[in-house]
Amino acid sequence: MDRFLWARLRPGCGPSAASRTLSRAVQGEGSFRTPTATAPAPDLPRLRDVLDGAACLGRGLRMFVTTPGLWVIGLLPAMLALMVLIALLLALLLALPGAVAALTPFAAGWRPADRDALRLLIEAVFVVSAVWLAVVSYTALAIIFGQPFYETIARRVEARAGTVPVEHRLPWWRAVGRAVRDGILFVTLTAGLSLTLFLLGLIPVVGQTAVPVLGACITGFFLSVELTSIALERQGLGLRERLELLWHRRLLAIGFGVAVFLLFLVPLGALLGMPGAVAGGTLLARRLAPAA
Repeated sequence: MDRFLWARLRPGCGPSAASRTLSRAVQGEGSFRTPTATAPAPDLPRLRDVLDGAACLGRGLRMFVTTPGLWVIGLLPAMLALMVLIALLLALLLALPGAVAALTPFAAGWRPADRDALRLLIEAVFVVSAVWLAVVSYTALAIIFGQPFYETIARRVEARAGTVPVEHRLPWWRAVGRAVRDGILFVTLTAGLSLTLFLLGLIPVVGQTAVPVLGACITGFFLSVELTSIALERQGLGLRERLELLWHRRLLAIGFGVAVFLLFLVPLGALLGMPGAVAGGTLLARRLAPAA
């Protein structure tokens, strides 16, 4: 009986997966005792985890859409973060031609066609890198702006999903300070990875096939790190612990994060989908740390 319970009690994105398992156990045997001697085996990465992670996003979006009271508090910080990033991208586009010309003085004596082709290529690389970095950093920026609002969303999601985990409360200024610190570390790390992926992308064949897939997986993983931060920080987990936890279930994190990444690529998807992504991240955090 103990092994049966441990094998079946896997916290999913659904609010009552464990309760249904316990109910079937009671109906099948009439009684049961709480397992204490046998520890559950650690979860190993499974290909099915990719779909399970994406399902967490779907449930999070549905929870947000069907709870009108969360619409305003969820959309305000997302809109503010989007406006800041759009302003920065526009400033980059305006300053880019002059900056690229200053970076390529050696091409001043080239034929106009060759010089313009080189500078256009460099500008395209800068724009693509900036957009990729903006997609990743948008989540961190929105969470910084909306820390108290998204905590409210996380609490309501956990209350609807079932058992509310033990909460380690911090004063709001410390919570915002931690979010800023983790956001800076996160953006720095992703910027370094984006440079690495760019250099790998210059390799013939590999750069056009494997690197885009690798980039999508890395982006998805770090989006999951950010979107689970609200729920996991409330349980006392810092950035290092969250990275370790998500790496242990990396396929689950990648499935969720890649689904969010694709959603953010849709026009207005980043704005309208951010609160639902936070709700989905809360469900994913319950899946990752059910006993925290």
